[in-house]
Amino acid sequence: MQEFYFKYAEDGTYCVQSYEGDEAEVEIPAVYCGKPVTILLDNLFAGHSEIISVTIPDTVTQIGGFVFDGCENLHQIELPENLTDMWGYAFVRSGIEEIELPEKVNSIVSFTFKDCKNLKRFICNKGLKKIYSWAFGGCDQLTDFQHGPDVEISPQAFESK
Repeated sequence: MQEFYFKYAEDGTYCVQSYEGDEAEVEIPAVYCGKPVTILLDNLFAGHSEIISVTIPDTVTQIGGFVFDGCENLHQIELPENLTDMWGYAFVRSGIEEIELPEKVNSIVSFTFKDCKNLKRFICNKGLKKIYSWAFGGCDQLTDFQHGPDVEISPQAFESK
């Protein structure tokens, strides 16, 4: 069973407000009521340890805070090409092992990947300009970190707070 609940946004699109389900593989719809789904709101999949994969449509531009918190069996995810923002704690305590950022994401805010204990590989494309303090705190296995030459990385980006 997969049920999504939506909220109308001021820009005429929809946000995914909540999820109820027990599926290992989750697919977020791209359209609701004829309008694009653009935002995954806070805590959407928090605590859903049964999830191993999530398909996010390219209509999604923002991933809220704590969306994948505690999704310990979610090991890899393909982010949508139109994604521009990930809020703090978006992937906190998830099981992701590798992630590649789309080109439209220009910053990684504090605590986005906090305590992703299995994260080994991170690839960012040329759009990334800044990585804030504590963005990767607690990512002890992160050994393959690929970024462009123009990325400003906070000295505390890999420290825990």
